[in-house]
Amino acid sequence: MSTWANLGLQDSASPLMEQLIFFHDHALLILVMITVLVGYLMFMLFFNNYVNRFLLHGQLIEMIWTILPAIILLFIALPSLRLLYLLDEINEPSVTLKSIGHQWYWSYEYSDFFNIEFDSYMIPTNELATDGFRLLDVDNRVVLPMTSQIRILVTAADVIHSWTIPALGVKVDGTPGRLNQTNFFINRPGLFYGQCSEICGANHSFMPIVIESVPVNYFIKWISNNNS
Repeated sequence: MSTWANLGLQDSASPLMEQLIFFHDHALLILVMITVLVGYLMFMLFFNNYVNRFLLHGQLIEMIWTILPAIILLFIALPSLRLLYLLDEINEPSVTLKSIGHQWYWSYEYSDFFNIEFDSYMIPTNELATDGFRLLDVDNRVVLPMTSQIRILVTAADVIHSWTIPALGVKVDGTPGRLNQTNFFINRPGLFYGQCSEICGANHSFMPIVIESVPVNYFIKWISNNNS
């Protein structure tokens, strides 16, 4: 999760988020180069005393400032399209999780394991433990195995919600009457926090999501305990 003075992106916990960070850095480098070049040209114009009284047209410079931006846009568009298709790829998931958005909580279903179901509410501030995070901790965390392909199905029961975990690079809209899906791969253990990122009401930012990533054998034990 983000901490104090963390102005950049969160550390990635999935290969997809790593690719998103690489693309962010790639696009930002191109933007910095363009800003420096244009800023330098504008700055030098203030000190340019030369005037060409006979200049009527300039086909060469017109061609340059038309073709060059098009080439730069290709360097941004092609990696972006590659990443877009990577985000939509579903690769034989090991676990399927269904998330249903309500006002103001999430419901989860593990349909692969005898329909384990539970609701996940935000812990009120007056009930929060000393090591808890205000407006982020929940009473029932989503437990998922690390180093496994996870498929998540997202929908909503009332209004549009959005299931978002920044560290995993996952953002799926939950729309009533529709079932959206995506996949992710958690490559390290830990707690990963997120929130609903849609304007679904006055308290839309207080629908926290907490994923607890554990080794596969711990996940199997958790499943067994919840089935008994």
